[in-house]
Amino acid sequence: MDKETELYLKNQAKEIRKMTIEEIATLGTGHIGGAMSIVDLLALLYFHRMKVDPQNPRWEERDQLVVSKGHSGPAVYAALALKGFFPKDWLTTLNKGGTSLPSHCDRNKTPGIDMTTGSLGQGFSAAIGIALGLKMDKKTSTVYTVIGDGESNEGQIWEGALFAGYQKLPNLIAFTDYNKQQLDGFTKDILDMGDIAKKWEQFGWFTQEADGHDIAALDAAIEKALAEKERPSMIVMHTIKGKGCNFAEGVEKNHSMVFDMEKAKEAIAALEGV
Repeated sequence: MDKETELYLKNQAKEIRKMTIEEIATLGTGHIGGAMSIVDLLALLYFHRMKVDPQNPRWEERDQLVVSKGHSGPAVYAALALKGFFPKDWLTTLNKGGTSLPSHCDRNKTPGIDMTTGSLGQGFSAAIGIALGLKMDKKTSTVYTVIGDGESNEGQIWEGALFAGYQKLPNLIAFTDYNKQQLDGFTKDILDMGDIAKKWEQFGWFTQEADGHDIAALDAAIEKALAEKERPSMIVMHTIKGKGCNFAEGVEKNHSMVFDMEKAKEAIAALEGV
C-alpha cells in the first residue's frame, strides 16, 4: 500500500470514529468499545478492498461483510453512511422508534448490511454458509466476517471453524477482534482462550496475526489471505477496545457506556487533534 492510500484510509477511519461517537451520543448510550476497535478494518474494507455499490446494495457480484459481533453496528452504520449507502442524518436515529438503524446489524432494515447479527456466534455460521453458496455457484466474490474474542467463547464459533476448514473455503476471510475484553471484563479472567491463532491453524485455516490499527499491516495480511486458494483465512487483529475515544479507550467497563453530546464533542475534539 502506498503512503497516499494509507493516509486517505486513516482519514476515513478518523471520520468513521467521529461519526460513531456522535451517533451513539444522540441516543445517550451504546456499544462504544467494540464499535471503535474495528473502525480501521471497516475503513480498509469499505474504502479500499471490498467490491460494493452503494446505489445497488444487493448487487449479486458484490463482496459481502458479516459483522458477527453485531453490537458493533454503530461503527458499521457510520462507515456505510460515509460510503453513501444512505444519508448521514440517519445516524441521529440510532435505535430509536421507526429507525432503519437498530442497535445490532439488521439486513432487513439497513441498506448495505449483508446479514442480521447480534446473537453471538450465529453471524459467523451465516458467513460460512454464504461463502459455501458462492463457491457452489462458482462466484468470485469474497465474504469477510468479523468475530469478537469474547464471542469466541461460543461453541458455535468452533463448530463453524471446523466445518469451514473441512469445506476448504478460500473465499472466506475472517477477522478476530482481539481486544482482550468482553462485556464483563477481560477475556483472560472470564474464559482464557489461550493462543487463538494456533487454534485456528489446528482447525485448518490459513492464519495470520496483525495490528488491527495499522492499516498498511492489515492490508498486507488481507493480500496474503486473498492469495490463499485452498483454505479459509483467519486474521487475528490485535486491537484496543474503545480505540480513539478518550473516555472509553483503556477503560475496563467500556462494552456499553452512557454519555451525552457534550462528552462526545470533547472526545471528537481530542480525536481531531491526533
